[in-house]
Amino acid sequence: SSFDVAVVGAGIVGLAAARELIQRHPSLAFAVLEKEQEPAHHQSGHNSGVIHSGIYYTPGSLKAKLCVQGAALCYKYCDQKGIPYKQCGKLIVAVEHDEIPRLKALYERGLQNNVPGLKLIGAKEIQEKEPFCRGLMALDSPYTGIVDYKQVAQSYARDFQEAGGTILTDFEVTTMEMAKESSPESEDG
Repeated sequence: SSFDVAVVGAGIVGLAAARELIQRHPSLAFAVLEKEQEPAHHQSGHNSGVIHSGIYYTPGSLKAKLCVQGAALCYKYCDQKGIPYKQCGKLIVAVEHDEIPRLKALYERGLQNNVPGLKLIGAKEIQEKEPFCRGLMALDSPYTGIVDYKQVAQSYARDFQEAGGTILTDFEVTTMEMAKESSPESEDG
């Protein structure tokens, strides 16, 4: 077979990239090459599954912006595809007095990053949210969630294939060579 574009690796990043590329350039022939027998066999299928809210990154940075936008897009995609997730939230707890200033700084950082729903809570509210947790103060991040990213990756794979892409498993890439670029007059330019 011959393909215009090949993406090496059928993890969540490779599948997301291939899915986006085929949607933008449907006239090209795409393949995803995966050395394992199935997509998302390694890290994409064996991670903590956290949908991060964007608290930790430097305000104004691309990481902060993309994390906040990415969480929103992840929830939206999961809703559209019927992929279960839990927007369980997260408490970041200060158990010592000297941790409170850092917690407040993290709160301010999250606000600057436009993380939805952040609030600082006291010891009583901590116990109400999580009875087995003790602390002086906590940063409540209700937008944090969890999802099975293997299911997300498998859904990306289905989207890619339904758009005409090919996934080749048991296909290990061992060498690469530079190819001559197509002419500017080609159909997709």
